[in-house]
Amino acid sequence: MPSFVKEIYGVGILFFYYMKYVILIGWPLLLYGLDYKPNIIMDLLWVYCLALMTKDLVFKFVLKKSHCSRTSCENTTTKK
Repeated sequence: MPSFVKEIYGVGILFFYYMKYVILIGWPLLLYGLDYKPNIIMDLLWVYCLALMTKDLVFKFVLKKSHCSRTSCENTTTKK
């Protein structure tokens, strides 16, 4: 059972890593531009993607942190 949970967690991370921009821009476009009906599930996904995007912006510009340490990022790029 724990490996199944880890697999679902990994799929969720990959999905939201690539789809957060599409959902953030696309859902309001569909709602207001193309007159789609409101959907509570998509609204919740949009809010979650907005929180992820805000977190990314805060980490990048306010805290100026990276997901890897400075030395490990430099070591992987200089050895190639």
